[in-house]
Amino acid sequence: MEDRHEQSSWTAPLWSLVVLGIILCCTIALGGYFLVREHKQAEDLAANNLKLAATLSQVQSQLGAVSDKLNALAAAPTPAAVPAPEERPSAMPEPRHVKAKPRMTARRATEDPRWKQVQEQLSDQQKQLASTREEVEKTRTDLQGSLSSTREELNGSITRSHDELSGSIARTHEELVTLEKRGERSYFEFQLDKSKDFQRVGPISLSLRKVDFKKKHYDLAMMVDDFQLQKKSVNLFEPIWITLSDRPQPVELVVNEIHKDEIKGYISEPKYKKSELAAAAAPAGKPQ
Repeated sequence: MEDRHEQSSWTAPLWSLVVLGIILCCTIALGGYFLVREHKQAEDLAANNLKLAATLSQVQSQLGAVSDKLNALAAAPTPAAVPAPEERPSAMPEPRHVKAKPRMTARRATEDPRWKQVQEQLSDQQKQLASTREEVEKTRTDLQGSLSSTREELNGSITRSHDELSGSIARTHEELVTLEKRGERSYFEFQLDKSKDFQRVGPISLSLRKVDFKKKHYDLAMMVDDFQLQKKSVNLFEPIWITLSDRPQPVELVVNEIHKDEIKGYISEPKYKKSELAAAAAPAGKPQ
């Protein structure tokens, strides 16, 4: 009989720990998923940057080749190798308008189709370089926006999970009054001194056995349905869930103040018992 009582007394805390563990695992798994996705996007961004850098280097090499060609054309002597008529002896002096020949030669050089082709290639390379830069900036902006949205989504998910886990815990008397105004549960505040005697608080009895003020944890003994339970090294604000036979939901115990040989906190239980809910639903189920 004693083994069965002990097993039933420990089943409730184990189930509550299992539920909390599942919630924490889901939260961690969700955070890991977002972190992996953010890491994958960062890798894609790095790969795109490498690809764009290679494209830019190729364009720059092509521009260097074009500039070398231009320098070679500029350094090459003009093909005005027609000074043969000047070497011919002539008694008649050359007219003065013949001196304009070098200008005509330079004009012909500028009208060379090869020069136009080089200019067109240079213009095309500049357009391609400008479009590549625009694509790089657009890709970088899109990836930065995606990373920012992913971070915000991850932070929001973690915040919501934290609120769901700790939203029902009152850290002060004012927060306890706020929870009590919801009308979903009944709340009983308590103040326990270190003693072996039990003090009745709501549906259970409590006895403070040990307090570690520096580490902010304590040891507690509880009488639940005529069975004694022990909880050791319980931290500040750490909820203790207790399942009672006549409650539709677990009873919650929270200590929000730890002093030397003294603790303060509260106990919350469902507003109605199972027997009260069954009695209220019984007349409605009977046929008239």
